[in-house]
Amino acid sequence: MLARFPISPEQIDTVVEKFYAKVRDEKTLGPIFAKHVQDWPNHEAKIAAFWRNAILLERSYSGNPMQVHQSTGNVHAEHFEPWLALFDQVLDQELDDDIAKAWSALAHRIGRGLSMGLTSTKDGNAGPPLFS
Repeated sequence: MLARFPISPEQIDTVVEKFYAKVRDEKTLGPIFAKHVQDWPNHEAKIAAFWRNAILLERSYSGNPMQVHQSTGNVHAEHFEPWLALFDQVLDQELDDDIAKAWSALAHRIGRGLSMGLTSTKDGNAGPPLFS
């Protein structure tokens, strides 16, 4: 299968590494991640594998991001806005414009899904919204 857009595994690794360096210093996100991540190189490798799976279709990641985020207890839907803003900043700094935009669109789509999942479980609604 072809990749969603042209990017190398090394570029993915670089974006992930630079993003998490910024996360550790960010006032809202830093403390949340510090509570859950003790081994940053291992975490970054796992997240890079997630992105290689999502972008390059490598099948290098196994895990359930929704379940992981739900189980933390301190990750909430409102955290995705600063997460995505910081991620977009790194994408813009590290990648050509077209690649940055493509990856950003994918990240925002995934972020919306995670945010909606966290909102529905927080509200006690484990299923899809019901419309009258």
